[in-house]
Amino acid sequence: MDIFSSAVKLINDLIWGWPMIILLLGTHIFTTIRTGGIQKKLFKAIRLSVTKDPDSDGDVSPFQSLTTALASTIGTGNIIGVGTAISLGGFGAVFWCWITGVLGIATKYSESFIGVKYRVKTRDGSMVGGAMYALERGLNMKWLGIIFAALAALAAFGIGNGVQINAISSILTETFDPETRMSFTVFGFEVALIPFLCGIIAAVVTGIVMFGGVKSISRVCEALVPFMAIFYVGGCIYILICNINYLWPAITTILGEAFSLKSVAGGFMGSALMMGCRYGIARGLFSNESGMGSAPIVAAAAQTRNPVRQALVSSTGTFWDTVVVCLMTGLVIVSSCLANPAIDVTKIDGANLTNAAFSQIPYVGPVIMVVSIITFAYSTVLGWSYYAERCVVYLFGLKSLTTYRIVWLVVLAIAPMLTVDIVWTVADILNALMAVPNIFAVWMLSGVTKRETRHYLKNLDEYDKTPIPVVDR
Repeated sequence: MDIFSSAVKLINDLIWGWPMIILLLGTHIFTTIRTGGIQKKLFKAIRLSVTKDPDSDGDVSPFQSLTTALASTIGTGNIIGVGTAISLGGFGAVFWCWITGVLGIATKYSESFIGVKYRVKTRDGSMVGGAMYALERGLNMKWLGIIFAALAALAAFGIGNGVQINAISSILTETFDPETRMSFTVFGFEVALIPFLCGIIAAVVTGIVMFGGVKSISRVCEALVPFMAIFYVGGCIYILICNINYLWPAITTILGEAFSLKSVAGGFMGSALMMGCRYGIARGLFSNESGMGSAPIVAAAAQTRNPVRQALVSSTGTFWDTVVVCLMTGLVIVSSCLANPAIDVTKIDGANLTNAAFSQIPYVGPVIMVVSIITFAYSTVLGWSYYAERCVVYLFGLKSLTTYRIVWLVVLAIAPMLTVDIVWTVADILNALMAVPNIFAVWMLSGVTKRETRHYLKNLDEYDKTPIPVVDR
């Protein structure tokens, strides 16, 4: 088993190393060029995200679609992941994480465009789409769509379920029961109280939301995501005000190390520039999910009159997730490290580094951490539950929906009491693999994206007259 675990970890490290960085970053640059720098339409996209289009086909509003996508992308990676990037790649990693978000806006736009362009309507009237439908209807490659859906559905149980509920359970245990570890015995097995209650409560609450369908999930995300984002960013701003004397030095330090050739591990490949570039880009890519093909699944459910409108709305998700939230986390960590030299980034892992930075502000810092991790993690559970649901229905039809939801809730209930790290590592690998067919679709359909983007940008209120087919799913 140890050999298997080591092999899985090695594969994960290889996949999420330079191969995935080159693939995703290359796609970000390609889509930026192909769309004519769609990032310059950011303010128009933000305006469209709060503009309803009720007369158009779709199940939820554009804003509900965006917040549901943000629910899955704004997760523990925005807090712990940035800390990990800094601990492994130095302060310069913050810049490379940020620049990845800027370029990733174009990829999120492109994948969302084809996700909406090739969406279909199911027998029950739901609007569905995503990479699997783009591959099937746009490229006539249903077999590759099946592979994508299978990988996404399996990965969801790790990255969108077990990992998140474990994060909630851990932070609650460390906060309310750090020493005694309250427990009880069931059939001779000792069960920790807080993880048990965490799993049961999460399963019940999630079940109520899930069985209401995408409209129920989107309504909860519409309320939860703005609250948690404003709370977290507001908390970060408060901490930065407390560290105001170190804010400008933090910015100059980040920029200085981002381009420094100083060796930190021997040779050019071990320079501050290369280490910061590798880990900053990797965590940025993992955080905003641009290129993975997850966000287009819910983008396809939005009420929109043409693919460009919703693709613009969806592209703002990468902006909020990485360009804003990850940057705020990075500035808090770097300024706190400069204010308190006792925080040594070379000796503290990512999770503890972020915690140490926020703990520098008494009372407020720890509260921000606890509330943010709980809300970020739980919102990810809701977002990914819908992604997995659509993938399962694509594979097995509507008849599989109830069974899938029950399995999802069972995993959610028992995951806090399990410590199976290998499952989460496998989920990371599946996440990377699901990005490959999605990126293939983005590249192969880039001509369609370019052509229709130019057409609709001239008049975003124009209706798309393309008929939406009904499928037996």
